[in-house]
Amino acid sequence: MKEYRYKINGNLYKVTVGDIEDNNVHVEVNGTAYTVELEKKSSPKIKPVVRTASTSPATPPPAVTRPTLASSKSGLKSPLPGVILEIKVKEGDTVKRGQTLIVLEAMKMENDIKADRDGKVTAIKVNKGDSILEGTDLIIIE
Repeated sequence: MKEYRYKINGNLYKVTVGDIEDNNVHVEVNGTAYTVELEKKSSPKIKPVVRTASTSPATPPPAVTRPTLASSKSGLKSPLPGVILEIKVKEGDTVKRGQTLIVLEAMKMENDIKADRDGKVTAIKVNKGDSILEGTDLIIIE
């Protein structure tokens, strides 16, 4: 087992890399266990984090959402890494080009992420409070 410490957006993450079985690696981030599936190119693919309604000060900081490798062509992507402050739409909403969909905090500034086309929101890929990386799919618009 190897232990690492990362600081992302001011949040400290203690990562423990455990056993490797076939193409799966058992990883623990701040006490929460994850199974990471490795691709043939050794790029990690993280399974989605299941969040519950109950949060407490003892709850670890939100997990970092990685960019999807086979991303959808209709996905609105994050232009920079940051933390999701607000999601202003719901699945099923009709949006217009230029409408603010998400407020993203990056480098201590609030950034409005706007729709790049008219359409209908079919999926929201992030949650309020998530730390995300550049290129992460945020919302799917069709």
